[in-house]
Parts: sequence; C-alpha cells; structure tokens
Amino acid sequence: MSRFLTLLCLLLVSMTALAERDVAGVRFADRTSVGNAPLLLNGAGLRTRFMFKVYAAGLYLPARSAEPEAVIAMPGAKRLEIHALRDLKASQLTEALQDGLAANHSEQELARLQPRVNQLFALFTDAEKGAELVLEYWPEDGTRVIANGELGGVIEGADFFSALLRIWLGEKPAQGRLKEALLGLSE
Repeated sequence: MSRFLTLLCLLLVSMTALAERDVAGVRFADRTSVGNAPLLLNGAGLRTRFMFKVYAAGLYLPARSAEPEAVIAMPGAKRLEIHALRDLKASQLTEALQDGLAANHSEQELARLQPRVNQLFALFTDAEKGAELVLEYWPEDGTRVIANGELGGVIEGADFFSALLRIWLGEKPAQGRLKEALLGLSE
C-alpha cells in the first residue's frame, strides 16, 4: 500500500509541475482562453539582451506545435503574454518591434502593415518592471492589445497577428533561444 501512495504522490507532483511554467519568476499557466476558445501553453522563455533579463514571454495556441510556420498559419485564437523584467521605455518597445518586423518582412509587406504597426505603437507607454503586455488574436475582431489587464485597442487582420508572431518565430527572430522556448523545444 505504501508503494501505491508513493507513486500517487509522485504522479500528483509531476502533474502539478506541468500545470504551469516558471520563467525568471513569471508563472505561465498551462491553459488559458481567448473568449470561449481554450488555449494551451505552447512554450515560454526569456528574452535577454547583453546578459540582462528583459522580459518573459509565453505563447498560447489552440494546439501545440514546434513548427514556426504552422504556428504562424494556425487558424483560431492565439495569445502572446509578455512580462517586463526591467523598466522599458515605449521607444525601446517600438524600436525592438519595428526591427523585428523589418527583419522578417519585405519592404512591400512592411509598407502594407505600417499603418496598423503605427496604430499598435500609439498604444505603447513606458512599462515598469512587472508590467504585462498581452497580444491576443480574436478571429472575429483582430489583435487585442491588453496592458496590465486593460484593453488598449484592437487592430484588424489575421495577417497583422501573423506578422507580429514572425518577430519571435520568423527566419530572423528577436532571439534564437526565445524562439525555441516559445516553440516548446527548450525550457
């Protein structure tokens, strides 16, 4: 009987460990939802720059996938959570995202996206350590931009959310290790 209890305890502990993921002190739940659409944590990781921890990010999808193009093209709701691990100025956020978009899109694609990119950047303010930025794709609405639990705005088009995902999952991602982590390829 004691073996059974020991195995049961080990099973419960391992199930609890799978229920969430911790990245630099930020906890990402294994599941969430966008509207009525249930989502699974695909992966979570850390963005560093010059050895400084910048943010922790978690990617939620309808189904887990380790293939970047499959994730980007996946239909349905999606969610990217970003938690600031240091104070960030709005100008730093916009510059980093603009660089990521430029690295992963042609000039023509970027020109087509730029009005909506500008709409996104207009929503940014300085982010203090601990701030949360959530980008959610709602198929019926577009990309919802949520800062610290407050809806800042909605930007139309599935192509826009896909373009944003390319910043982290594209051919030239913001950081290779973060790309692997968001794809669930590393911890």
